[in-house]
Amino acid sequence: MSTHAPRPSYAAVLRVPHARRTFAAALVGRLSYGTVSLALMLSLTRSTGSYAVAGTVLAIFGATGVFLSPYRAALVDRHGPRRALLPMALLYAVLLCALEAVCRQPGTPAAVLAVTAACAGACTPPLGPTMRAVWAGLLPDRAMLQRAYSLDGVAEELLFVSGPLLVGVVIGVAPPTAGVVLSALLVAVGTLAFVTSPAAGVLRPAERAKDDSAPSGRGRAGQGRALLQPVAVAAGVGISVSAVDLLVVAFAGQRGLGGSTVAWVLAALSAGSAVGGLLNGAVTWSSSARARLPFLAAGLGVCLVAAGLASGVGTLVVAVTCAGLFVAPALTTAYLIADESAEPGFRIRAGAWCNTAVNAGGAAGAAAVGLLVERLPLPVCFAVSGTVAVAAALVPGRRRARSVVRPGLLSRRPSRSRPSRSRPSRSPSARRPSGRP
Repeated sequence: MSTHAPRPSYAAVLRVPHARRTFAAALVGRLSYGTVSLALMLSLTRSTGSYAVAGTVLAIFGATGVFLSPYRAALVDRHGPRRALLPMALLYAVLLCALEAVCRQPGTPAAVLAVTAACAGACTPPLGPTMRAVWAGLLPDRAMLQRAYSLDGVAEELLFVSGPLLVGVVIGVAPPTAGVVLSALLVAVGTLAFVTSPAAGVLRPAERAKDDSAPSGRGRAGQGRALLQPVAVAAGVGISVSAVDLLVVAFAGQRGLGGSTVAWVLAALSAGSAVGGLLNGAVTWSSSARARLPFLAAGLGVCLVAAGLASGVGTLVVAVTCAGLFVAPALTTAYLIADESAEPGFRIRAGAWCNTAVNAGGAAGAAAVGLLVERLPLPVCFAVSGTVAVAAALVPGRRRARSVVRPGLLSRRPSRSRPSRSRPSRSPSARRPSGRP
């Protein structure tokens, strides 16, 4: 349920001091994640001549990137982006260049490729969670933060669409390994610009926080319970959305349709997600993020079940577009809840857990639907993928009780470019929520 109270515009979010520079820098670095997968796949395939070896090496690269994400985020939480994020990004860029170098040597053993890829993936900098933490530090107002997260999520969606297109342009005039080098340059330049922005100073290293603000064992357990709902929904969305890719391919194959049909249907999913994200940010919600999240996840699930009943491409496009309308809002809301639940010194890790859940869910969904699509009718497969999102919606949301001041305020320090202002303490009903290619 929403109200008609006036909301700040997206332009107002970007007019916040240093926001445009910081956001643009983060997007440059995050564009690397949209280019690197295709560039690596093409490079590894040309180097090894084997799709199996290339796929395995790329899977290792992705697995170390995904599952070590919370630990890398912990380093940024503990030491701050300038001391932790920049060295991490530079090391990641160097290892990508090393991987490019071994790819250029035909006959390189698969083990060497796998080890190099694993090391590179292990150093992937958590630019997305860190940028969302910066938004939370810059924007104490709940309405502004929701709009900033929506803008961030839509931009990330577009990065993962434009990244492969950029690689396609590059390999038109250079070998595929040039795409890997481009990915390294993007992440190094983007991260350097990001951490040198004055806005990066709002992320105060946890080691400087007051000792009495550190969470106790009981506090950490309460925080874990508070994160259960957003992490579960993020994983459910990842599973469901990744299943759609293969299910659309199977749908087109059963009807003798070409690859262009698949591209249009998946483009409709991305377009729906972008529109949904913008609409979600444009609404002033009177209900809490925790109350909205189950409905968003359930809406995605219901639309995917309906997609399985599509009789033709037209109805499938409509159903998939409607499903997309719930994707970005669900993920944005999950990130908002995660930020709201974060203790001092845990904000980036909270966002990283949601990121990890989405990516791990995506990998699991792709693998599971690959097994199901050969054994079950296609409508049943769509129904299973939708049921996963509905099941995630049933995970109860638990708000963690707080006895300290809002963590974001403890982890902020005033920038020289704008004076700090004292703020009255918020009541529970006025507490801002939580907080994404």
